[in-house]
Amino acid sequence: MLNGNILRDAIISASNNLSNNRKRVDELNVFPVPDGDTGTNMSMTLANSVREISKLEGKTAGQIAAVNASCLLRGARGNSGVITSLLFRGFSKGIGEDEYLTAENISNAFKEGVDSAYKAVMKPTEGTILTVARVASEKASESFEAGNDALTVFADAIEGAKDALASTPELLPQLKKAGVVDAGGQGYVLILEGMMSVFEKGIIIPASTSEEVVEAPENEAGESYNAAGEFDADITFTYCTEFIVNRDSACEKQPGELRAYLESIGDCVVVVDDDEIIKVHVHTDHPGNAIETALTFGGLVHLKIENMRDQHERAKHDAENAKKRPAKTSDLKEEIKPVEITKPYGFVSVAAGDGLSDLFSELGVDTVVSGGQTMNPSTDDILRAVEATPAETVFVLPNNKNIIMAA
Repeated sequence: MLNGNILRDAIISASNNLSNNRKRVDELNVFPVPDGDTGTNMSMTLANSVREISKLEGKTAGQIAAVNASCLLRGARGNSGVITSLLFRGFSKGIGEDEYLTAENISNAFKEGVDSAYKAVMKPTEGTILTVARVASEKASESFEAGNDALTVFADAIEGAKDALASTPELLPQLKKAGVVDAGGQGYVLILEGMMSVFEKGIIIPASTSEEVVEAPENEAGESYNAAGEFDADITFTYCTEFIVNRDSACEKQPGELRAYLESIGDCVVVVDDDEIIKVHVHTDHPGNAIETALTFGGLVHLKIENMRDQHERAKHDAENAKKRPAKTSDLKEEIKPVEITKPYGFVSVAAGDGLSDLFSELGVDTVVSGGQTMNPSTDDILRAVEATPAETVFVLPNNKNIIMAA
């Protein structure tokens, strides 16, 4: 039976799976603005819940879902994070106070999640995480109506989400132009897959420093690239502004009034009314005006304002640096093709992390082998790097006494 402890572990697994792939999801981020933070925002949103639910033991599925929904809303970051919180807010509503997850309440949970998200977003756009979640919900409903069990219903929802994700470039011109799928949709699929690992196998995907699970987007030449950094798009409003309003009990204004005002000064407006608080997200050129108006509803907490033009410039800078970075052995194909000799001398260096890779690039190193004190590369790793270096004589820099013998 899928009880509260299992749902708790599933959410932890989902958070880890998304966090492990955060950078790749960031690189897919070209809509609504190419600021390269979708993976980061969704990951930090889930992490806010994990900090709380990981302390819980012996709770029902409904109780875990409720705590998760509350934590996600309060800790939601960015447009994608807020939408993710809304999907889980509806998920909690669909589970209700049930002790276990069942085929029926899972189907209801997906439906309620989609309803919550579509209602809260000012202008729902197809080809985004909303589409991926909607199709997942439809598949879950069909599976339940067909008489399938809880695991099958959830698995069918994932397949629907994957199919919808693959179709997002056909629905959104910006994605098609950039040659990528929707970043938020990819993040949502990672969340569902992380949960399924626990539901199906009882395995919590461990947190990892690796970010290679989701393939990077590729350009027409088949080369990986940072879509968020290389895709140019008009950024209509400069500031991503978000905060929580602690509602003043004496205030008679309705959240709809705040939403209407925000729609007049910006876009990507999401206003979520959750009894004691109002969660707000808006892209605007006048964050001060948004804040002043919100203050008439109550005090503000968790205020965050980010300059999206600056974020995009930083994403472009990162993409340019990645191009200059020397090749890593992890980037090389299994079978090394003979390279044309273009210079008398070349250099291969062993190093850990992009920071050192950038440094060696500036010093003229051709290829970097990933490794260091606790991760020694093999002789084959170094040989492949040497064979990929277009020089008559190749100097190998082990940079660690433990690696000298392999070199």
